[in-house]
Amino acid sequence: MKTEVDYIVVGLGLAGINFVEKLQQTGKSFIVFDTGENYSSWVSGGLYNPVILKRLTLSWNAADQLERALPVYERIEKRLGKSFDLRIPVHKKFQSYEDLNNWVVACDKPHLKPYLNPTTISEAPQGVKVPFGMGQVLNTGKIDTSALMQAYAEDLFDRGLLFKERLDYDQLELDSGVNYKGITAKRIVFAEGFGLKQNPFFDSSKLKGNKGELLIIDVPDLKLDFVLKTDVFIIPLGGTRFSVGATYNWEDKTLEPTKEGRQKLLKALEKLIDLDYQVLEHRVGIRPTTADRRPLVGVHPKYTQMALLNGLGTRGVMIGPTVAHQLYEHLENGESLPQEIDIKRFYRN
Repeated sequence: MKTEVDYIVVGLGLAGINFVEKLQQTGKSFIVFDTGENYSSWVSGGLYNPVILKRLTLSWNAADQLERALPVYERIEKRLGKSFDLRIPVHKKFQSYEDLNNWVVACDKPHLKPYLNPTTISEAPQGVKVPFGMGQVLNTGKIDTSALMQAYAEDLFDRGLLFKERLDYDQLELDSGVNYKGITAKRIVFAEGFGLKQNPFFDSSKLKGNKGELLIIDVPDLKLDFVLKTDVFIIPLGGTRFSVGATYNWEDKTLEPTKEGRQKLLKALEKLIDLDYQVLEHRVGIRPTTADRRPLVGVHPKYTQMALLNGLGTRGVMIGPTVAHQLYEHLENGESLPQEIDIKRFYRN
């Protein structure tokens, strides 16, 4: 039996979910192909934090991205009847008195005032080492990305909208639209993350990717109800479980955990806590990142029925809803894409 839809979407990570959510919101029909191999999700803390804590600057378009992102996740929660959004504070550990003073100065900057609490914190839970204190970032939280992707995939699969298989590029037929094994669509959107490296239609050379490693630990005596951030983060996962991460490696693109990555994380962890712990898991993922730290969004230069939504990097939770909206408006209503995310920036003459 032949199927006609508006869109075929390839990939159901954060990029794919946010684009599909836009399709559902606007009544467009679609089919999704996804293998479940969302490698970047394995090292995603799922945090939405508008401040780059190392430099005490706002991340790219942070305010606009948060304003669009949070209602999207709230709508998904209501439809699926599950909770993914945990409003949890983020605390930065001060490394020195100079670090603390820099925080105080930053709190007076108009663009940072909504996001930095000027009242610093001197006390910490037992076993947490913060001799110079901490600062609290406001308007932060955590999306449980693993639970979100699992629930979203289950919902689509139950409705017959998800094929849990790898798309065979050789079976794609292109005319005025797209034909694939009896499915006819007006457009196809590739949201494959680092899987773009196997896509023959798009130049993936601008997708650099970086490998991240993350540990899941058990710390029975750690009472932490906030995210603690310094060189790494510690994120509460419930009970006595916490995630510690993550590393960044631009050279190694394997999915094998490394001794070096583990040691680096444990060394950073032991600077943060003085408690007994047990390592439960060592996770590895490849983040879809670009050299200029901006997403890859837009239409194929030759096949206009093909589009790309990729390169969300380390802040996919915040960036995803905005760029998905921008791509949709570009495809459906002819709105121009911002030059900084448009893939044309890499192939202009």
